[in-house]
Amino acid sequence: MTTVSGDFELTMDELRAVARYVAESAQEVLPVFEETVPGDPRPRAALDAAWEFINGAKRTKLQRVTSLDAHRAAKEAGTEAARLAARSAGDAAAAAYLHPISQATQVGHILRAPASAARIAELNAGDDPAVGKLLIEQARQRATPALIAVLSRYPLAPTAKGRVAQLMSALDASLRAAA
Repeated sequence: MTTVSGDFELTMDELRAVARYVAESAQEVLPVFEETVPGDPRPRAALDAAWEFINGAKRTKLQRVTSLDAHRAAKEAGTEAARLAARSAGDAAAAAYLHPISQATQVGHILRAPASAARIAELNAGDDPAVGKLLIEQARQRATPALIAVLSRYPLAPTAKGRVAQLMSALDASLRAAA
């Protein structure tokens, strides 16, 4: 089994487990971007590249390039929800290259997409935080033991004032409590 090393090791199976978790969240919200920015294929391409890796293909330049393209699409999106949806697709492709370094910023590559999906749901419900809390709980329930084991190797998610960061911290705490 191929591994990547740094402060600790990650196997390709572990990277696929992380990428699957991120891609599932991105898949749920991609229509938000596609309805807002019809005709921009970049986030869909990133999500497709993520699924190729998840389904057993080697990680390649495809995941890196499509991830960057999706993040560029996010910057150009006209609404917060569309921006978060495109960014989630980019994060799904980038998850193939999660770094095994003990930095809190790496947690964003694991948890930002489900936190973004929760924020999108809040926005769609008139900015209702109860909806976000419900989606964070669903994301916690969807996490596999492999995902939690990988997350546990990293420091806690960085704290910040933005709503997505708050949701990500809440998800991080609930997943670690489940470990």
